[in-house]
Amino acid sequence: MQKVPKIAVLGSINMDIVVKCARLPTPGETITGHEALEIPGGKGANQAVSASRAGGQVTMIGRLGDDGFAEELWNTLKQDRINTDHVIRTHSSASGIAIVAVEDSGENSIMVVPGANGRVTPSDVDQAAAAISKADILLLQLEVPIDAVERAISIATDSNVTVILDPAPMLETVSDKMMRVDVICPNQSEATALAGHPVGSIEAAIAVVPLLHQRGAKQVIITMGSMGTIVSDGNSIDSIPPFKIVAKDTTAAGDAFAGALAVRLGQGASLVDAATFASAAGAIAATRLGAQPAMPQRKEIDRLVKP
Repeated sequence: MQKVPKIAVLGSINMDIVVKCARLPTPGETITGHEALEIPGGKGANQAVSASRAGGQVTMIGRLGDDGFAEELWNTLKQDRINTDHVIRTHSSASGIAIVAVEDSGENSIMVVPGANGRVTPSDVDQAAAAISKADILLLQLEVPIDAVERAISIATDSNVTVILDPAPMLETVSDKMMRVDVICPNQSEATALAGHPVGSIEAAIAVVPLLHQRGAKQVIITMGSMGTIVSDGNSIDSIPPFKIVAKDTTAAGDAFAGALAVRLGQGASLVDAATFASAAGAIAATRLGAQPAMPQRKEIDRLVKP
């Protein structure tokens, strides 16, 4: 029986309004979509669902509004056995929403309105300090205010809890404090912004890894989509080939990756093994429409990793 790791997730909780279309509109253009759907999302909640389905015991830390979406988003988390004791209802505020356009190729374009997510505070994080300090892994993204993220890093670091940062959505600047984490897992564009050098190939990704270590990250994972994944533990750099899939919607593939990564690292797997497992989770999610509904179950990931 494998360990069930405790994962604390600080992050956003959104309702995604997903519009399916033949192609994404160009600036100033109006097109007709195929279908519109309301699907629970938000990078934090997506990663919490991913981690729970991959085998973790998950606590969510964040905020919902007092609108019609709040109860549905709350219940969705509970249905995936996620502890919501530290999800705060925010009076006189809408819950976060995202407008997601998904073209037939699987590519997407997203606009996010933070709503209650923008009102997460360091005090909220302090109220969840016990949950963070007792966790095996703290999983973070950048869709809630940065002072709350930095406070969570401080609590986890003081408690020797492993911190994983998914630096998305990318900010104009990422502080040195946020870079001093155990694992940072940017995609190509985020790695480009963090390192200040373009990451358009596997060779380029390998070249910027030392720069990310120099900024403070102990371990670095750069996800490269169809090119695979680059993994560095600070001593050696490995390349993980991609899983062969036909993408339907890449919206939350990175969130599936991060949640699954947290679980396997929390179970004591090596960085390469954990990233391989996470890559399989991300690949499965990319074959499905939507965010949280696309997150795979543990048995599905295991089957893809070990056919």
